[in-house]
Amino acid sequence: MSVPADDRGALHGLRVIDASTLFAGPMAAMHLGDMGAEVIKVEHPRRPDPSRGHGPSRDGHNLWWATLGRNKRTVQLDLSSPDGAEAFRRLAASADVVIENFRPDTLERWGLGYDALSADNPGLVLARVTGFGQIGPYRRRPGFGTLAEAMSGFAAMTGEADGPPTLPPFGLADGVASLATAYAVMVALHSRERSGLGQVVDLAIVEPILALLGPQISRWQQLGTVQARTGNRSSNNAPRNTYATADGSWVAVSTSAQSIAERVMTLVGRPDLAQEPWFASGATRAEHADELDDAVGSWIAARPRAEVIAAFEAAQAAIAPIYDASDIAADPQLAALGTIRTLPDPNLGDIAMQGPLFRLSRDAGVIAHTGRAPGADTDAVLGELGYSAQEIAELRGAGVV
Repeated sequence: MSVPADDRGALHGLRVIDASTLFAGPMAAMHLGDMGAEVIKVEHPRRPDPSRGHGPSRDGHNLWWATLGRNKRTVQLDLSSPDGAEAFRRLAASADVVIENFRPDTLERWGLGYDALSADNPGLVLARVTGFGQIGPYRRRPGFGTLAEAMSGFAAMTGEADGPPTLPPFGLADGVASLATAYAVMVALHSRERSGLGQVVDLAIVEPILALLGPQISRWQQLGTVQARTGNRSSNNAPRNTYATADGSWVAVSTSAQSIAERVMTLVGRPDLAQEPWFASGATRAEHADELDDAVGSWIAARPRAEVIAAFEAAQAAIAPIYDASDIAADPQLAALGTIRTLPDPNLGDIAMQGPLFRLSRDAGVIAHTGRAPGADTDAVLGELGYSAQEIAELRGAGVV
């Protein structure tokens, strides 16, 4: 017997308190909200999440917050005040998950450490997302994704061979950490199904991106070498690069599979290179990257992008156009997947944004609304916790909310 889909999302019934700021924690909460969790965003009454002012805006309304704050109810609480801490304890007692990124010991100083929160709610999962984790000599350092990109090895291996270490132009480490946080939360919740008990997730932003960077640690330990910067090339295969087309566009070619590499060289009129002894492995092909790039690049440079892509597809060789946002919005494959969603926003009108990360066969991802103004749901949420209208007014008068 089939089970009917829940159009409220697979995580409907899960309550998540997002008490984090900037990107990794809030993005993790966004991912959970996309799958149907109820997310309550807690911000300071006078210092809201700085991400509300990060990046481009239109008519004074931030564009990134419309995405990052989607599906979240917003509450303002001063957690450093006794009354604010009490309200947060009551809120956490009603929740399954709390996500926070204060410096270590901050929650404890306010009487909101895990011992206190779990005393009221033994099943609570507390996800602590910081630059360097809850222990160790760097634990209290300010931590941002840029520092993780530097210390993970990413910057050292990124960039041209004769150029400087290169940082990404977006929050890569934060984005990777957000996925790891959402995964860790679900692991902890699964464990709770067996034990009935929650636990603390200690996530250092530097670790998830480090984990994705291949065998650099094993290489250093086993061989005593580090991965050099190679620009758009790879030390593991060739040809692998970006190439300019005749109409001023760019494409990317990958030949991670030997059969693909052979097809590419046949397509560009150099099957002779595929007969060379060094062509038999990706690593030895990479040693001849100049010769291979010259063959592939000159063939591509003589043709417009559409012709190049059509020829590669006909040859079953791997290629992709290098897109900017305008190309992404017009791509038929991404349209078929529903990758881009358009939602109404009270300040921005219809706004396009990335949708949930994946599709489930029964439970669709849910985007109920874009990011709301600070404190838009404070009265409603506190009312649900048992506060009277008079008590809420008094808290507001005292600057607690």
